[in-house]
Amino acid sequence: MANLIHCITNPISMMQCANAVLALGDKPIMAEHPLEVKEITNDSSALLLNLGNISDSRMESMKISLQAALSKKIPIVLDAVGVACSRLRRDFVGELLKIRKESVGDIGNFESFMVVKGNNAEIKALFDDTYKGKGVDADEEIKIKDIAQICEKLAANLNVTVLCSGEKDIVTDGKETFLVSNGVEQMGNITGTGCMLGAICASFLSKKQDIGQVVRACGFFGIAGEYAYKSYPENENIGYKEAIAETTGLREKKIGSGSFLIKLLDAISLLSGDYVDRQIKSEKISF
Repeated sequence: MANLIHCITNPISMMQCANAVLALGDKPIMAEHPLEVKEITNDSSALLLNLGNISDSRMESMKISLQAALSKKIPIVLDAVGVACSRLRRDFVGELLKIRKESVGDIGNFESFMVVKGNNAEIKALFDDTYKGKGVDADEEIKIKDIAQICEKLAANLNVTVLCSGEKDIVTDGKETFLVSNGVEQMGNITGTGCMLGAICASFLSKKQDIGQVVRACGFFGIAGEYAYKSYPENENIGYKEAIAETTGLREKKIGSGSFLIKLLDAISLLSGDYVDRQIKSEKISF
């Protein structure tokens, strides 16, 4: 049965997020007006809050929808886009997490499953208030061991599941930590793929709420990227850009970004669950 997934996200990636949810067989709704979001969240099976391209109106709507989701006990994905470079966004995440904590008093019994998502810079900024990144990109100087330990501590502190997306995705609830290695470099060359992963997580969590579903969502999206990249026969010219590496003289074929995005959406809609389960590259890790 198709579930309604309420996505309050940014206009840059709104269409991609909606198409990703549709491709999974669920129904996206991108409502963000403060006067209607409570009603819509109440009818939904999962909520995505994405801080990209934030606005006053969207911030107000996110608070209203979060309270509705907590009341209805539906899963929540909080994508902390840009918190490493913006004090406004960092403080707003704190405000949302405070709303969640206050909704259950001092008991700490969080009945709505929550994922806090970000790249390594965003996750580090949520953990270390003194850290500041540049823009919304990941920090290449942060080592995977270091960020994995930060993810574990943040998850335990907030009683959430943390998803740190990147070349390798880290998923942890503070007790168990998984490394997911699916995906291709091309996925990082298209704006909005991180936002799409947040929407895919929300869709997966609408069926079942546990850390395994988050791991599976990451693996699924990475496999879709691999499938899209491999779907171009080497003897076809359409969709390829040929480049000559000046230092080596080697000819390298790359898929054009527009063509890759289309193939990525195709893959999301075509991949079977059995195939995905066989292809997921995930491992439980500890440091």
